[in-house]
Amino acid sequence: MAATSRTIEDLQREIEAERLGLASSVEQLRSGIGEATDVVGKLRAHLGVAVAGALGTGFVLAGGVGATMRYLARRGRERR
Repeated sequence: MAATSRTIEDLQREIEAERLGLASSVEQLRSGIGEATDVVGKLRAHLGVAVAGALGTGFVLAGGVGATMRYLARRGRERR
């Protein structure tokens, strides 16, 4: 067996330091998760973009592009 120069007290201090470091890391992760999952806060910060995106998506899903093109084509034929 290899002899070590570390005592039990040294090991206990190292373990306690590791525990404190891990506790600090867990707290940082918890606060980071809270910020990452704050959907309402992100939505409020970018409300204009969200509304524009929702309107555009609704327009496309409702067939707005095709309906607009058909309307413009029909108007073009009626003018002749």
